[in-house]
Amino acid sequence: MKKAGLALGGGAVLGAAHIGVLKAIEENNIYIEYISGTSIGAFVAAFYAFGKSWEEIRDIALELKWIDITRLTLSKYGLLSNAKIGELIQEHLGNKNIEDAEIPLAMVAADASSGEKMVLDRGPVAEAVMASTSIPGIFIPAKIDGRMLVDGGIVENVPIPTVKALGAEYIIGVDLNANHTYQKPDNILDVIMNSFHFIMMHAAKFQTEIADLLIKPDLSSFNRTDTSQIKDLINAGYFAGTKFLNQPY
Repeated sequence: MKKAGLALGGGAVLGAAHIGVLKAIEENNIYIEYISGTSIGAFVAAFYAFGKSWEEIRDIALELKWIDITRLTLSKYGLLSNAKIGELIQEHLGNKNIEDAEIPLAMVAADASSGEKMVLDRGPVAEAVMASTSIPGIFIPAKIDGRMLVDGGIVENVPIPTVKALGAEYIIGVDLNANHTYQKPDNILDVIMNSFHFIMMHAAKFQTEIADLLIKPDLSSFNRTDTSQIKDLINAGYFAGTKFLNQPY
């Protein structure tokens, strides 16, 4: 059987749907041998790569406040700090390096100076996840090896090419934005988030073409920043995962 790789895309709080997809994958006895993630996909992928079950990741996700206004900063580079994301990684995984993962793992970020795609496949997991989830204009960029890194959704929101480069022969991608509809923004954060995701959607159409199986949950009724929806998002991901994974593998 071909070696399966899983690519988890970005989408802020919508990323809770990834957890439901993982539940469906486990129930279908699909063994994931490579995993990649962008933005919230990197957050989920990191835990799965280090052996956390979907139930454990669910419990961790319930601790997460994606847009935490209590983390306002005075930085000229962003409105908020996403340090809480790094803290959750360290709390549940310890000070681990990416190369120590049980499943080969890579996360995608972008260089804020050049727009270059940065594949993070070694070094501290917490730093890499913070870099991949640093939405420009909202979160302060992460600094790794002298570079300022921001959310990888700019360059590769569904990191299918990245998991293929790891060695995956059969690629399962999860696109959180394919069936999403946008509501009228309520505030500046909504304006930034919508604009950012418009860019990602157009690029993802080309990147997802090489997936062997593309899971596209219907998340049209969900908000990208409301963490009270996490349980329902997990159920939506599970429904979509079960539906798509019942196709011949």
